[in-house]
This record gives sequence, structure tokens and C-alpha cells, in this order.
Amino acid sequence: MRLFSNSSGLAVLVGGSFVVFSCTAGNGGTELSGNSSAEAGPTSGQGGSTGSFNPTNTGGAGPGICTEPGPDADHDGFDVPEDCNDCDSNVSPGAIEVPTDPMDPDAEPSDEDCDGEVDEAPAPPCDTGLFYADSNPASAVKAIELCETATPNGQEYGVIQATWVRANGTPATPMSQMAFGLQQNFGPNVLAQRGENMLMLSSGFARLPGQQGAATSHYASTTGYTATSPAPPMFPQNVPNCAGDTEIYDDIGLEVLLRAPTNATGFRFRFKFHSFEFAEYVCTNFNDQFIALVSPPPMGSINGNVSFDSMGNPVSVNIAYFDVCDPNQNNDFAIYCGSGCPPMPNPYCPSGPNELMGSGFDNCFGSSLEDAGGTSWLQTTSPIDGGEEFTVRFAIWDTGDSAYDSTVLVDDFEWIATPGTMVITEPPPE
Repeated sequence: MRLFSNSSGLAVLVGGSFVVFSCTAGNGGTELSGNSSAEAGPTSGQGGSTGSFNPTNTGGAGPGICTEPGPDADHDGFDVPEDCNDCDSNVSPGAIEVPTDPMDPDAEPSDEDCDGEVDEAPAPPCDTGLFYADSNPASAVKAIELCETATPNGQEYGVIQATWVRANGTPATPMSQMAFGLQQNFGPNVLAQRGENMLMLSSGFARLPGQQGAATSHYASTTGYTATSPAPPMFPQNVPNCAGDTEIYDDIGLEVLLRAPTNATGFRFRFKFHSFEFAEYVCTNFNDQFIALVSPPPMGSINGNVSFDSMGNPVSVNIAYFDVCDPNQNNDFAIYCGSGCPPMPNPYCPSGPNELMGSGFDNCFGSSLEDAGGTSWLQTTSPIDGGEEFTVRFAIWDTGDSAYDSTVLVDDFEWIATPGTMVITEPPPE
């Protein structure tokens, strides 16, 4: 792997092509975005097969000529007649439908999932009517738009299993149920990015003011752990020149076992991180973190974590995109840092405090000695192989102590996939 960085973000060389992480405007704030469709590398069997497949363009931009297809000529795990195009590994019942790009003059509509329909409308979100205190992990994955389910050793794509865990993957205890929630909003100015709900994970209480069990202080421990919790290997991750503590507290996570569509090249999701550690505890031992740990680790990840900024910093108060705050109330940036402290960002708090209103992070429980901040909605993009089974563990924790809690919102999980090709089937020459 070779990394190239510039002022717009991080470019990760994956499979001979680039996955580009950049900072762009989105949804009223900063968005950590990336491109990892074709850039994530070809899917299995693409660009040739054991049959006679001579594609004009393997990326779905034009037709090909297929002769003598099968058995499973494209090596996607499906054979005719179940596979409606056995010359293209991006077309099978295990694939996901890819709408035709209206901006691409060479794009041809294709029935990627072999259901007899071309460019059918996507299914509606599956997260309506969820209760904020629902403790079923099957509801939590629906809240982030993971609607399809799959069976172990099957061929369909989707969620195989979802489990509440601690940050290191061990099962969470029943006492931790207040640390996660399914929320429609995070105050009046922050809404779910898709569907009706989003996942909320917290090292304090994953509740909003007015909901039963909402936090009444900035050190509300919900997990019941009186001792430190073992962190995942290689975590907490230090920030350069800001060595943090090695012990974590109040950790909680959602681990999802997934099977990717056969034509998938990646996935993406949105998240939004908030912490009472901001701004005075920037670059200190108290470096609360959110991670999205993928196993097996994809190319470009940091110890399996796929959510970080262009400098490789983990998601914490030290991330480059901490822009939701009050420049007057948060005027104590990094005052406890010590030596080698980062300068105050310029501009400082460019998104203002509006996205903290009504979340519990706005008035800091009435104390003038406390403040808080957050990021705008950010987006993580990660490469993945088509048909691969993998786990994603969304986890958050307090670092160094159980005080000054942090919260993350996760929403809008989406597969990135390669469209199918239109194939002209011709009889073999006599």
C-alpha cells in the first residue's frame, strides 16, 4: 500500500487504483468522502471467463459477445438458468441492482439481480416505527439501512448476524442497554440521513433530553464497568504528538456480520461524532474514540479501522473536522494539552453550535465550566470484495476515565457496486 496525501485529503492505492478520501461540502457541513467503486479493484471473474467472453467494456459501459456460457462461466457462484447472464460476474441473483447512470452516454440498463426488472426503484427504508429504546440488534441494523438478511453459507447478500458487543468484540452486558439507542433526530437541527431512524452509540447515555434515562451529567456511566475494559488490539490509537491513555471505559459497539453483493466493490456510511472532551481536552490522555473496525481488514485501513481523517487520525476530538461548536463558549482549546499542542483551527467552529441544540451537548448541564462540540456529518468509504463475508464493528469508548462522555450517530449504510453489461448471446460457430 502507498499513501499519497494532499490538501484535499488522503488517496489510498488499492489494487492498482486509487480510493480517494477528500473533504467536501455536504449536508450543511464537512463530509469525509471517498470513491471506491471501480477504484476498489475488479470483482472475481471480471474481464474473462472459462467460456468465450469478449467484452467490449468490463465496467458496464457497453455490450459484449458471449458464446458457450457456463457452467458458471463468470465464476460468480451462480449458473444458468438462475444466472440470467453467465458471462458477467456483475449479474446474478446475488448481485445488487445498480441504477443506470443518466450522465453516462455509454451506460446500458442491465438487470443485475436477475429478477426480470431493469433499474427498478429501490426498496423503501426498513426503519420506520422503531422505538428509541429498542434493544434488538436486528432493529439497529435496520436503523442504518441494512435491510437485507442472509443465511450462513448462503448466496444472498445482507446481514447474517448482528450483536451488541464491547469494543473488543466480547458480548455486551444487559447493563449496557442505555448506551445505545435508535433516534429519529439529534435535536431539531440534526435528522436521520436516510429513512426514519439512525443508530446512536454513547459512552454515556444514548438518550435525548426528555427521553427516559437521559443523561444528567457529563460522566453518566451506563455499562456498569467498574474497571477498565480491554481495548481492541492496537487501540486506543494515538494521535501524532498527542499520546493518549491506554485504558478505555464505558465502551459499547454493534458488530454486524455481512455478505457483500457479488458485484460489490465497497460500502459507505455516514457518521457524526460529539464529545464533552472538546475543546479543552484536545491532545490529552482523554482521547475518546469512535472506530469502524472491519475484519478482514481492507486495504487502506489502519489496524482494521476505516474511519479516520486525511492525516490518519482516529475519530476523536483531535479529528480535523471538529467544526460544530460555539467559538465563544469553546474558547479554551487544548488548554490541558501541555507541550507540543496543536494551534487553534482557523476558521474555528465554522459550523456554529446549531447542530448541538436539543441534543444534551448544547447547555452542558448548565455549567459554565463545561463545553462540548461535534463534527458535521462525515462519510466513510471502504473497499470490499464482491461476495465476501466480513464484519463491521461500530464502537465507541471513553479513554483515560469514565467522565466527559462522547456519542456517535451512524446512518445511511450503502453498497457500492459495479453495473452489469448488456450481453449479446450468439450461438457457437458451426
